[in-house]
Amino acid sequence: MQITKMEKSITAMAGKGSCPLITIQPSRGLIDEKFQITVKNLLPGQAVTLHSLTQSEDSDFWEAFGHYVSDGKGTVKVAEDVSLGGSYDGLEPMGLLWSMKPAPGSRPGLRFRKTDVCTPVVVRIAVYTGHIGDGFTEASALAHAVTERSYMAPGVRRTDIRQSGVRGTLFVPLGPGPFPAVLDMWGGGGGLVEYRSALLASHGYVSLALDYYSTQVMEKSPDNDPSLGYEYFETAFTILQDHPQVASDRVALLGLCFGTAVALRVTAYSAVINPRCVVCISGSHVQPVKEPISSIRAEMQKNYYKFRCDQNNHLITRDMFLPVPPDPSKKVDVGRLKCPLLLIVGEDDQSWPTAESAEDIEKMMETAGNRHLLTTLSYPGAGHLIEPPYSPHAYASKMIVDQIKIKVTMLWGGETKLHSHAQEDSWQKILAFLDQHLYCSPGTSSHL
Repeated sequence: MQITKMEKSITAMAGKGSCPLITIQPSRGLIDEKFQITVKNLLPGQAVTLHSLTQSEDSDFWEAFGHYVSDGKGTVKVAEDVSLGGSYDGLEPMGLLWSMKPAPGSRPGLRFRKTDVCTPVVVRIAVYTGHIGDGFTEASALAHAVTERSYMAPGVRRTDIRQSGVRGTLFVPLGPGPFPAVLDMWGGGGGLVEYRSALLASHGYVSLALDYYSTQVMEKSPDNDPSLGYEYFETAFTILQDHPQVASDRVALLGLCFGTAVALRVTAYSAVINPRCVVCISGSHVQPVKEPISSIRAEMQKNYYKFRCDQNNHLITRDMFLPVPPDPSKKVDVGRLKCPLLLIVGEDDQSWPTAESAEDIEKMMETAGNRHLLTTLSYPGAGHLIEPPYSPHAYASKMIVDQIKIKVTMLWGGETKLHSHAQEDSWQKILAFLDQHLYCSPGTSSHL
């Protein structure tokens, strides 16, 4: 087999003790913290591939890779150099995380989600000679390093909540407090999702990840219940308010997808829930407001005939609440809101009519005279699942759809690069919004 001049040079370098070296700084950090990857001791102008690999808690492998060329000193700096191709291109310091996809041969319809937030996401980053796009398991790496990315900062405490019928997980920052707090509600996938709350606590907020989408909660209230199903959420809000390390007058609501529908509903109509501010990601205000909250699911089931599939048989559900109804009994009266509202909109959301709803919300608040409370962040090319930054983009994934009781591949939407940039930008602005309204008051400065 013929040995190339490049291979001879690499072999000679190894003999002189100047093997390629890869470093990651910081090697340990929060999942939303940028790192810097540097490769040294390459040949000047050497073509290399940087490859990242992690294994999910479901034992699936996820990977990303970028093609680089070293500078005149034989160095590649991912934060300063452009990727010429791979799973991402251009100047993308965190591309080796956000562009991760399931490794070839993986099960279809996967979505990367961290369940055990007490352990970090461990990522192996390796450098290979040449520009390659597959065969990483068979190829020999020139060098590799490992980085750990965590949702929980050191000192954050995690506590299971099983109180007064409420089920959730509480995360409390390090220190005596009192801290501002966030009631964190995910969407229609159900279950207890903790990683966003863990990350919020790492940024100085007591956060309660609330489990609410179960049948026991959503169908607990009969149709004639005067509380309209608010009681569970009011109890959760009160538990959070009454915690000894929480500043009771500085509590926010944060919802994604179905969680947005709940957050808007209880903020507008509950006599108990009085948040300082509300963050709504990828959701809608459209729902039958004179009926219990559980009726939102019934409304979705009634409209399942509006569901459609793309050419890959991925389910598109965004038409279920379209057109946005003019009937005021069919949508939350956002003119009643008395606190600041931040809407996060993915313009390619294929799950909920997020953009149309945001437009109607703005019109309603303009008419009601509280438009000054609204901030809308709209992202072209972003899909439904806008998560904390550097999370792998899920364009489509499998889930059980409550409306039709079967497992399907849901189309969430989004173009990977634009969606990932939306995740990074929106997260920074969510933290700034919370900081402004929960930490700051006249005459005080931000905690950030």
